[in-house]
Amino acid sequence: MTYRPAARLADISPFHVVELLTRARQLEAEGRDIIHMEVGEPDFPTPAPIANAAVDAIKSGKMLYTQSLGLPELREAIAAFYQTRYGVTLPANRIAVTNGASGALNLAFACLADPGSEWLLTDPGYPCNRHILRAFEGRPRHIPVGPESNFQPTPAQLRQYWTPQTSGLLLASPANPTGTLLTLPEISALAEVCRQNDGHFIVDEIYHGLTYETDAPTACAAGDDIWVIQSFSKYFQMTGWRLGWMVIPEAYVRDIEKLAQNLTLCPSTPAQYGALAAFEPDTLSILEARRAEFRRRRDYLAPALEAIGFRVTARPEGAFYLYCDCSALAADSFVLARDLLEKAGVAATPGLDFGSHEPEKHIRFAYTTSVDRLAEAVRRLSAYFGG
Repeated sequence: MTYRPAARLADISPFHVVELLTRARQLEAEGRDIIHMEVGEPDFPTPAPIANAAVDAIKSGKMLYTQSLGLPELREAIAAFYQTRYGVTLPANRIAVTNGASGALNLAFACLADPGSEWLLTDPGYPCNRHILRAFEGRPRHIPVGPESNFQPTPAQLRQYWTPQTSGLLLASPANPTGTLLTLPEISALAEVCRQNDGHFIVDEIYHGLTYETDAPTACAAGDDIWVIQSFSKYFQMTGWRLGWMVIPEAYVRDIEKLAQNLTLCPSTPAQYGALAAFEPDTLSILEARRAEFRRRRDYLAPALEAIGFRVTARPEGAFYLYCDCSALAADSFVLARDLLEKAGVAATPGLDFGSHEPEKHIRFAYTTSVDRLAEAVRRLSAYFGG
């Protein structure tokens, strides 16, 4: 048969960091020592209470399909978490447990994106968001953001870029690749612009819990018409378990349920039983100690990179990334990232993955490895640049 993929595939680019990781693994197989600072994955194992709860569930034979929107007791536990962590009261019926945050976004765009509808996304931003949107026949429209607004959009920019074809806004706080945060008044102001234009507002909060000077406010506190995407991957360190959740405006709960029934049947059953232990005091104690370690890494790495000549132009208040201006050191961050991998054994992510707004000037370093390994990376980078 003739090779004839759907036209939308032409607009979906490869995820360069994954391809970079593939090359890093090849070099490791050849005996090279590679320091991984490219992939946004915590290096800690999933906390033992979560793993043990999943194992116990498997042993007990509780491995049937769950309800399409997740185990009722897990939805209740997530709702209780919002009350204790944020002081926000949410009915459990508005919470859908999903196949990771990516699964949540798939469901959201399957529900909301009409063919040809425009959605505003930040540039730089997480690349898979625009590609998931395109897969559901929506059209990303990028808002270029930079240091002047801490790499977050402003209400003025939102009004500037909104057109009659615009259906809504998707942003992240803390953001990837920058780690920047929005305050609750800032979230509320953006939500109000969306309401004034009868648009949707989706907020990615998957790095909540991994903030270092202040706790991130949830967009749920800014209105019950906001869609919130969350994950068990980052703060709860369950990346490979592929489990997340979404807070849904009440009117759309049945729509999301119908989509989940048809697209995924249900989230992973053992992962859900494991996640029931995620909110227990013993688990949270482990996670908070690890949050402190991430802060220690950030506080070591940021000044060390700046001493080499990188500029950390985004305030890294959350997540585990440093988004650096490398223009004083190299003309093209993509060439630089490949060169650092091959010649210095340091894997980092070029700005090209995150959009088209000055990508050649930026490179992202993930501090998802130990301080000792970060120190070795700094030594190698310093030697590479002749320091």
